[in-house]
Amino acid sequence: MGAEAEARLRGRFAVVNVWRPIRGPLRDAPLAVCDARSVPFADLIPSDLIYRDRTGETYAVAHNPAHRWFYAPAMTTDEVMLIKCYDSATDGRARFSPHSAFEDPTAPADVLPRESIEVRTLAFFPD
Repeated sequence: MGAEAEARLRGRFAVVNVWRPIRGPLRDAPLAVCDARSVPFADLIPSDLIYRDRTGETYAVAHNPAHRWFYAPAMTTDEVMLIKCYDSATDGRARFSPHSAFEDPTAPADVLPRESIEVRTLAFFPD
């Protein structure tokens, strides 16, 4: 790792995903995001992501009726959702934002399959 990268990782940084439908309005498997304030850390279950050349980690989310889930119905291609997946700050602000696609029971039977794109970005904050 380069010296600049090491220096940046010593400060506050966040991983933010930018997500949007490629075809809309999106009715098949929309994306839901959980209000991080409603998710106690104990509800986050470490889960391995096993790749051919490495093992990563993510969190699964234990069911809790206190979770507050939201979604944007029928998102169009000019709408985006920003999802903070990780924040290195440990001062009480939201660090993780659980999110998942779900089967919308109100979607018509002949709905076109979801097509979406997600880009992961890194945000570095000044000290």
